[in-house]
Amino acid sequence: AASGEMRKEVKTIGKDIYFLVDLSKSMDATDVPPSRLEKVKFEMKQLVNEFGTDRMGLIIFTSDAFLQCPLTYDNSAMMLFTETLNTGLVSNSGTDFYPALKMALEKFERMDSQSVSQTQSRLLVLFSDGEDFGEQSAEIAETLQDRNIKLFTVGVGTTAGSRIPVGYRFKRDQNGQEVVSRLEPAGLQQLASSTGGRYFEISDDKNELPQLVNAIERIEGDLRDTREIDASANRYFGFLLAA
Repeated sequence: AASGEMRKEVKTIGKDIYFLVDLSKSMDATDVPPSRLEKVKFEMKQLVNEFGTDRMGLIIFTSDAFLQCPLTYDNSAMMLFTETLNTGLVSNSGTDFYPALKMALEKFERMDSQSVSQTQSRLLVLFSDGEDFGEQSAEIAETLQDRNIKLFTVGVGTTAGSRIPVGYRFKRDQNGQEVVSRLEPAGLQQLASSTGGRYFEISDDKNELPQLVNAIERIEGDLRDTREIDASANRYFGFLLAA
């Protein structure tokens, strides 16, 4: 350049990661303090920091799914959407993984139809306490595997379980008995294994998020594109080293 600044081509390697978060009422259970959902939010923020140069998006679900944040490089947006997560955002009529998985798959397929380069790795990280395993989920897991989309599932809760706070009281069933919600990992484990992904757990005495980070890092982040980076700009130095 005329100014004498050195410009350099840097090949950026990356992943597209959708976080799928269960917002059913049982995620308010307190067996994982301060609550299952609050713990998920804390851990998700660590993941956003960890994979800051990758593109991330957020899908929320109960028995239906909603796109909370499309795939973005904007970490601050992801942090904001994560912070505002609560079980009052969507109607609570049980938990079904299928709509969330279907939505993520459709988003990726739409990118392909628009001829967006599909060289980057694609992954889904699904957080749930695992209740009400949807019948169609096993079917879509096969499609995810065919499309080479890895699914990591994270079970949040304990097998002993706990009550679900509702205001100053606790959730009760039709007979007036207090509901105890327990982690039911079988469906989450099955989903992960059927896509070649893995299952991880967060409980009162176990946190396998470091293993999740390692598993994501081991996935080959393929060549996404070539960007011209101004090597004289300090803000890129860390990025250059990482690349």
